[in-house]
Amino acid sequence: MEPAAPWERIDEGTRKAALDFGADYRRFISCAKTERECAELALSLAQNAGFVPLKECRRVQPGDRVYELWRGKCLALAVVGGGPLERGLNVIGAHIDSPRLDLKPRPLYEEAGLALFKTQYYGGIKKYHWVGIPLALHGVAVRGDGQVVRLVIGEEEGDPVFTITDLLPHLAREQMEKKMSEAIKGEDLNVLVGGLPASGEAKEKVKRAVLDYLRKEHGLAEEDLVCAEIEAVPAWPARDVGFDRSMIGAYGQDDRVCAYAALRALLDAPLPLRRTAVVLLVDKEEIGSTGNTGMYSAFFTNFVAELAARAQPGCGELALRRILAASRALSADVNAGLDPGYPEVMDKINAARLGHGVVLTRYTGAAGKKGASEAHAEYVAFVRRLFEEHGVIWQSGLLGKVDQGGGGTIAYLLAMHGMDVLDCGVPVLGMHSPFEVAHKLDVYMAYRGYGAFLQAD
Repeated sequence: MEPAAPWERIDEGTRKAALDFGADYRRFISCAKTERECAELALSLAQNAGFVPLKECRRVQPGDRVYELWRGKCLALAVVGGGPLERGLNVIGAHIDSPRLDLKPRPLYEEAGLALFKTQYYGGIKKYHWVGIPLALHGVAVRGDGQVVRLVIGEEEGDPVFTITDLLPHLAREQMEKKMSEAIKGEDLNVLVGGLPASGEAKEKVKRAVLDYLRKEHGLAEEDLVCAEIEAVPAWPARDVGFDRSMIGAYGQDDRVCAYAALRALLDAPLPLRRTAVVLLVDKEEIGSTGNTGMYSAFFTNFVAELAARAQPGCGELALRRILAASRALSADVNAGLDPGYPEVMDKINAARLGHGVVLTRYTGAAGKKGASEAHAEYVAFVRRLFEEHGVIWQSGLLGKVDQGGGGTIAYLLAMHGMDVLDCGVPVLGMHSPFEVAHKLDVYMAYRGYGAFLQAD
């Protein structure tokens, strides 16, 4: 059980495949910085692989590739298997939202001759991470005439970037004496967006200049910002990390690294499949999976119902329940890797390590397994055997010491249908920071493991 260095045990072909897959993933994660962008990019890859809208199909047959995009933020993809749906589905669920800063409905104001956007943070962040770094603005705004305007500012070479200024250390004695959680307040995460005044008469000339820019460049008025979803995210691409380029550093790897690995596993799955395989990319996990794009919604159930109706005309409520209960799932979410800088928060015996493969996490939760969806021993053994039969390098890992904290995934929301679910994902360092780190071997083994699961009988 003592973890050995897998890189030394794999052949040269596997090493090259892991590095090549990491390069593909790095390009993906650089372009998918919001849940909308991730869903759109995933859909583009799926369409190129022959996936078609489920609702345009009157009937589905084994081998058909179908999808449903929901509200631009959720994507369900399925490859129809040869067996009847009542045998159950092979489901992999991942979330594509990440911690960030959202602009408030009325964000723009002027203070001290500068224009700023007010924000509200989304998900669990350390607020001090977000000051003093370059930020880009991504999102959509809807004009009064109903036209949707897409914004991506701060990613191209010639684009301006934005930032949240920090207090200089010369004057920060009181700030430095506060707790880390209190040193930066949520209301102080205001993004600097302008510093030149507009010409002519105006009460707040710098604010007016920003509004003039938005109107001229994007056709937006101030009131259109009320009807906008604009996110401030780190303005840097994913990068190779280390002299050996063994790792990838990027924003949003929780959980787009597992989402990409699951997506690629389904796109690359060889036909025919014995059981119908489904990949879910969902929103809102970081704030409790709420809303009509979160896993609490009926999106997944409705998708399976639509699929069943086209595979087996006349399929009713009871048949749908049987399909879901007979299914098995992997909750594809990241886990914390053992960080040599902070070993005291981990149970080293049960901690995941970077470069040691995809992580099987039997339960998450906090303290006394509060909020956990614990996989049964028999199901863990099934996944273990499956991975070992397919040469997938895996490890076991838990999220920190018992009383240190905790976390969860969408596993319990899949388990509500009665199906077996196991958490299975990539270990990362710096989870929820603007620059998370994952090992290329682990990313590749997640892809291999998800592929084996989707193809299982």
